[in-house]
Amino acid sequence: MKQRPNLGFDTALDDLSGFQAPSKPHQRDAGSKDKLAGVAKASGFGSREGADVSERKVERPRRRRTGRNAQLNIKARPETIAEFCRIADANGWGFGETLEHAVELMRNRVGDADI
Repeated sequence: MKQRPNLGFDTALDDLSGFQAPSKPHQRDAGSKDKLAGVAKASGFGSREGADVSERKVERPRRRRTGRNAQLNIKARPETIAEFCRIADANGWGFGETLEHAVELMRNRVGDADI
């Protein structure tokens, strides 16, 4: 078995008589929390606490039981996805239903003979 080199810490914890726990925890002044928050925000560090409910964009759930059980994964530009979501929301459709309407519109426009 390979020997590890001696780093000189083997007796460092033998005598702990000089160790004492601090008598009371460090106290910050009242304004330091606000000051730190201001510095953090100015540096681009956000809070780890959740955003106020008023700041959050509330999205309604899109899950429904429809019998659609096949998945289609596609890549699209962000503006196309946003428009797809806008159309679905404006009509009260789920994504699957919106896709079905889009396919039907394309079929009517192009015609079945060209497919």
